[in-house]
Amino acid sequence: MFIDDVSLFAKAGKGGDGAVAFRREKYVAKGGPAGGNGGRGGDIVFVGNEGLTTLIDFRYKKMIVADDGVKGGLNKCFGADAEDIVIQVPVGSIIYDQTQGTVIADITRHGQREVICKGGKGGRGNATFATSRMRTPMIAEKGEPGEEREIRIELKILADVGLVGFPSVGKSTIISVVSSATPKIADYPFTTLIPQLGVVLVKDGRSFVVADMPGLIEGASQGAGLGFQFLRHIERTRVIVHVLDMAPLENRDPYGDYLKINKELETFNPKLMLRPQIIAANKMDLPGAAENLKKLKTQITDKTIIPISAHTKENLDELVYAIAKQLETIKLEQFNENIRDTVIEYKYTPPAPPFVIEKDEDGVYNVTGATIKKYFDATDFDHDDSVKQFARRIRTLGVDEALRKLGVKTGETVRILGYEFEFLD
Repeated sequence: MFIDDVSLFAKAGKGGDGAVAFRREKYVAKGGPAGGNGGRGGDIVFVGNEGLTTLIDFRYKKMIVADDGVKGGLNKCFGADAEDIVIQVPVGSIIYDQTQGTVIADITRHGQREVICKGGKGGRGNATFATSRMRTPMIAEKGEPGEEREIRIELKILADVGLVGFPSVGKSTIISVVSSATPKIADYPFTTLIPQLGVVLVKDGRSFVVADMPGLIEGASQGAGLGFQFLRHIERTRVIVHVLDMAPLENRDPYGDYLKINKELETFNPKLMLRPQIIAANKMDLPGAAENLKKLKTQITDKTIIPISAHTKENLDELVYAIAKQLETIKLEQFNENIRDTVIEYKYTPPAPPFVIEKDEDGVYNVTGATIKKYFDATDFDHDDSVKQFARRIRTLGVDEALRKLGVKTGETVRILGYEFEFLD
């Protein structure tokens, strides 16, 4: 089964908590704090694998969750880091953050590794907080939470050449003859239901990958037929081979088919019209094909037209050589819009405020913000020293002063990230 678009939830591991411990050993006076740091949470890593051609492994996998780091131990022992979860994906996969609508990674090479969700850092144990003024700290940080994302994986197969055209124009027959691919071939429309890949070996030693796309029909760019689902795969190709039936049935005209298919390509993505096209005038062994070819050459004067017969294998070598020659003049990056440009424009983005104070409906002030959340998540509220450290941190940020200006007095309730605290001036 060919699957090229999946959505799932990914969550990296939380960092291990730091430990509060003291060294108690015979003959060792005042051993001091000995709580170790927690281990790092596991990352979610995607790796490109050119041996995969579909996202079927994700069909029933709706969630990927990495393990948490191990808690710090006694005697300053650090907790173990969690193992990363490494997921193999086909080369050509694009990973999107569904919430923000941004591209996280574009897997274009075999072995390319991309961290999709980063694991949280381990919390520090009380041995880290020991100073000459604080000999016995009862402070330990909790591990940072790992990143979590709603992601979508879209596969755009990587092929040098894409065969496009109406159903039953002979695309599957062409790819079966010029490569080792074995697509299903029959005399009814939409025989090809999924893209078929084949490696073409030119007699002079060159080679390229060709993809047989499911047949397009008028309106494919709006979802008609099978074309809409697979038009995205054309975006990765460097050369488009437009296959035309030179002896069409049902009173169809080769030039009319040519215009309709190009209109669908342009509607889906105007940049597709920048790619070089080679016209493969197929079925030249049938009656009426020669007359139609003569007429077609007067209608299309800006493209290379190569008459062939996939059934009798006539002139296929000329088509293969023409494709190989065209590919030599085109670089992969020239039409691949997902590869990052070498010139990067940097824009100043104002930093987010460390905290925001808003008044809830019941009149109680609620303090939120990324910095506040970072300090809150790292605080172990089971230890008084950790709570005092949290209070010092938010006081240093200016939260206390901001609350005073808003009229908050000692003993009144203040919410921090939804949790209630008593304000002490």
